[in-house]
Order: sequence, then structure tokens, then C-alpha cells
Amino acid sequence: MLTERDLARLGRALADPTRLRVLRAIAARGDLCCGDIARALGVQPATVSHHLRVLAEAGLVETERAGQFVYVRAVRARLEAYCRALGTVVPAGRPRRPAGGRRRREAAP
Repeated sequence: MLTERDLARLGRALADPTRLRVLRAIAARGDLCCGDIARALGVQPATVSHHLRVLAEAGLVETERAGQFVYVRAVRARLEAYCRALGTVVPAGRPRRPAGGRRRREAAP
């Protein structure tokens, strides 16, 4: 189960559009190295490296060294846990107030 701190960290990690593109590329293609991600997205390797660090700190990616290369893969279980936890923030079936805040009173007959 994710804590409130975990939810906040994962939310911050996924809030950056470039970081989200990096995670999508990794999830779609499996194991990738930093250079492959940079070429696929058209960004600098240093930019990819920065975003990978944030994703790794949030537990969304893991790395494996193979010789001189470091391969990155998505941690699907962590992302799935995040999605489930978000579902508990606003429970389904709960009535919502209309936009604008206050409920309107029914006119007396």
C-alpha cells in the first residue's frame, strides 16, 4: 500500500511532460539505455539522465548494468499501485456538488 508521501512523490515524478514521455518510451519498448531514449525522444542524454533519476527515486523505473551500458525498465507494479491508490482519493459513486460550490435550494411550491 502506498503512503501519502509515496503518492505525492509519484505525482511529482509524473507531472513533467518530458518525464512522462520518457516513462512511456521505456514501457513501450522494454529495456532501453539512456542513449536509445534520447534518440527516440530527440532530447539530450543529460536531460534523459536527469529524468531517469527522478523516475528511479519514485520507484517507477529500475536499472541493470550490462558491461558499459545501463538498461532501464519500467516497474509496472509500482505504476499500477499508484493508479489503484489514486482511485481511493475520490471514491466512486460519491455524489458531487455542481461547479460553483453551493447547492441550489428548491423553490417552495
